[in-house]
Amino acid sequence: MIKTGFFSIIFALLLTACHLFVETGEPIAQVGKHVLTMEELAKNIPDYLDETDSSLWADDYIKRWIQSELLLLKAEENLKADMKDVSKELDEYRNSLIVYRYKNELVKQKMDTAVNEADILKYFNENRENFILNRNIVKAIYIKVPVAVSSPENLKDLCISDDPEQLAKLNEYCISYAKIYDRFNDQWVAADMVLKNTPVEITNQQHFLERNRFVESSDMNYYYLVCIRDYRFSGKVSPLDYVYNDIRNLILSKQKMQFLKQIEKDVYKEGVDNKKVKIFKTKNNRL
Repeated sequence: MIKTGFFSIIFALLLTACHLFVETGEPIAQVGKHVLTMEELAKNIPDYLDETDSSLWADDYIKRWIQSELLLLKAEENLKADMKDVSKELDEYRNSLIVYRYKNELVKQKMDTAVNEADILKYFNENRENFILNRNIVKAIYIKVPVAVSSPENLKDLCISDDPEQLAKLNEYCISYAKIYDRFNDQWVAADMVLKNTPVEITNQQHFLERNRFVESSDMNYYYLVCIRDYRFSGKVSPLDYVYNDIRNLILSKQKMQFLKQIEKDVYKEGVDNKKVKIFKTKNNRL
């Protein structure tokens, strides 16, 4: 039986000693013919751990290593020879991994990753039924600011403005004074994420959004303001900017597939043209 903390104690002693054991590959544990050395253990210990944590980590690592090796040993002892022959699988894995890496390098080096804006708009218009919202979304601003420095009417005017200078003033003010400042006025987010910050109990979210531009409250310390700048409802077609990146990635994925198919065709043609391929005639093959 392996006693809890046994290897931790050994490892702690090794840590406080010199590095001789690490350099000479002093054995720590053995299962069958496989040996775990201090050198191998040390290589796997994260640098950021202190001595105590390193000892605990080493103890766990040794136990996991022993468990893994015992399972392997048991499998080696009980499986038939043909079931332990994995050379074919290893060759197939190696081949597929090499081809995969080669294709990835070609994509990085030669594939054009630009996506035309017109193509994104075209795809959106032709597939609008695939972009139906499954939740209400909003563009909004949420502010929590100390009552002492709050200016509700001024803040509301700044929040609903489309003037870049006014929004810059709002940004400057909130960075200086706000306890919380979440600005989603230029991107769509789930309405739930914004409205959860309101003290109002909302039973009908769509009805609420249609009738409220601002939601405000205050307590002894803070003034709270949610400004709804825009909204779209569940069941409606998504705004383009909400799904823009999704569409771009879809188009890019198709371009990648086409690029790789063309690579395969080119490699095939090159191999045949350069006589790297031989096709032999057989009784069943009259090529």
